[in-house]
Amino acid sequence: MEITRIRPELTLITLDFGLVYLWRDEDGTLTLVDTGIARQADAIEAGIRAVGADPAALRTVVLTHYHEDHIGSAAELAKRLGAEVIAHRLEAPVIRGEQDEAPFVLSPFEQQIWDSLPPRPPAPPCEVHREVEDGEVLGFGGGAVVVHVPGHTAGSIALHLPGPGVLFTGDVAANVDGRTMPGVFNADPALAVESFRRLAALDSRTVLFGHGDPVVEDGSAVLRRAVEQLGQH
Repeated sequence: MEITRIRPELTLITLDFGLVYLWRDEDGTLTLVDTGIARQADAIEAGIRAVGADPAALRTVVLTHYHEDHIGSAAELAKRLGAEVIAHRLEAPVIRGEQDEAPFVLSPFEQQIWDSLPPRPPAPPCEVHREVEDGEVLGFGGGAVVVHVPGHTAGSIALHLPGPGVLFTGDVAANVDGRTMPGVFNADPALAVESFRRLAALDSRTVLFGHGDPVVEDGSAVLRRAVEQLGQH
């Protein structure tokens, strides 16, 4: 587990597999965006304490989509700390264990990545206390706007915080080895690219990805350049 303070109110917790973002509001209440794979609740709580916060102040867990490396520890954290779990209404049945994941077809490039991944424990079912839609505003970060970005999964969401200029992309975008691009393993690749373009149109200073390094400054410009490069291929 590694801790990276991105801004005074924003911390990246890098787990053995998965990225977790911790937001701390001025009143001390905490929000997590995604929870990594299963069995990481202890590591996440340790990460919260490492930045001088109290895990008991966790109020909200927002899940960007239903893949096991994002929802894996949500059930345990909600049980321990009484946090409200939020996801898009199309993801909620899968997160609860009521519906199977949608399949995705791998390109040869994606197959290589998939084959290189370590085994990951299945995510236990997790209650979703609040189901959201595009445009709803969540009560952290001065008002976090839900942005529906389908393609990776049907109900993938990003979170845009207009005040501080922060964007959590989920797996619609990635930033790996200095390259910003649409994410991989998409249920609908063409729709995922359109969602990537939508994120690039938002006014964001700091961009946090489902996989890869954050872009701390000029995030919108970085995303727009990535969109331009897509048009050249």
